Amino acid sequence: MRYEAIGFDLLTALLDSWSLFADVAGGRERGMRWHAAAQSLLRGKPYRPFEDVVRDAAGVVGIERSKADELLARWGESAPWPDVPAVLAHLNSYTKFIVTNCSERLGALAAARAGTFDLVMTAERAGAYKPDPRPYRAALDALTLHRKRVLFVAGSAHDVGGASRAGMDVYWANRGRVPPPTDAKAIREEEDLRGLPGVLEA
Repeated sequence: MRYEAIGFDLLTALLDSWSLFADVAGGRERGMRWHAAAQSLLRGKPYRPFEDVVRDAAGVVGIERSKADELLARWGESAPWPDVPAVLAHLNSYTKFIVTNCSERLGALAAARAGTFDLVMTAERAGAYKPDPRPYRAALDALTLHRKRVLFVAGSAHDVGGASRAGMDVYWANRGRVPPPTDAKAIREEEDLRGLPGVLEA
């Protein structure tokens, strides 16, 4: 096989965390602004408590703190995207791991919604938020994987660059249909995971 392991972004590639933000915020547009504010506050930075980032981001977009506390309490409710269970069911012969911008507690809660994985590497454990290379490298080191034998499934444009800089090939599930990054290129870009088996079998 070309690859022996597959890494995944969690909160966009595997789970529909956007709908949870929207439900708690009281609307899709408000929820997506909250989500974007959180990403802006943490992206590529040294780790500080993820829960604090979520609360600070709520304040940035005018959402009350009680809503942030509600979101964190409901973190384990994010559902897998419809395409995810069937695709993951075909990947049993691979080592599967997650690299996520989460705390240890919330990362474990959310990952359990997606399936069973050999490792859940969080920003808290790695000491930095993606796309800093440390979380990706920490996962590779923990599983003693060679980067060239790993395909990473990105959920955001920033993940494409981060995983590429860590030496992995990248499949991009561009669910938000955003423009491609300028710092890296995925070997394949699709709207979801359904094209992943074809890349693995090529």
